[in-house]
Amino acid sequence: MKSEHPASAEQIWAALAALGAEPVADPQVRSEGPREADRLRLLGALLATAEWEITAATRLSEEGEIEDVLQTSLGWTDRLGRDPGLAVNVLTNRLQRTAMQVSESEGEQSLPGREASFAAAMTALYTLSAQMHADRGDVEGTRRALGGAEEALIDVMQGVHDLRIAIGDGPRETEGPED
Repeated sequence: MKSEHPASAEQIWAALAALGAEPVADPQVRSEGPREADRLRLLGALLATAEWEITAATRLSEEGEIEDVLQTSLGWTDRLGRDPGLAVNVLTNRLQRTAMQVSESEGEQSLPGREASFAAAMTALYTLSAQMHADRGDVEGTRRALGGAEEALIDVMQGVHDLRIAIGDGPRETEGPED
């Protein structure tokens, strides 16, 4: 999958500047401005800026705001077209990023809710991948992806259970038969 017109690092920097989100560059490190080696990081910053703008514009707190979410989805479809293969590639990429972002925690100890959320995103990713392999007639690829989905789904259930235990909703242990 290749972009028809890949944006350069300078173009991405300019888009960020136009949105008021231009990264602060250390002039001693980047005196010549953005380099192509910075392209993916700048794209990530542009993506975060766009997602922040969408989130701020589509808060689902009042009646009728679902229409705003629909408008952003229509804009997404207008840009990417109705190619299901392209859509799945973009969605699986998004799910990978989401899973990674969800799993980032400040402490060293993993939090059960975050672990379950990570596994839920991975379940969706593997399931979409399985369907893509199945659509291509790739039985072995489908099996591998379904195996990943099943393992991730087990991790979702374990994380949900662990979070229930953490808040005291777990099964109570009994002392033995009453006399």
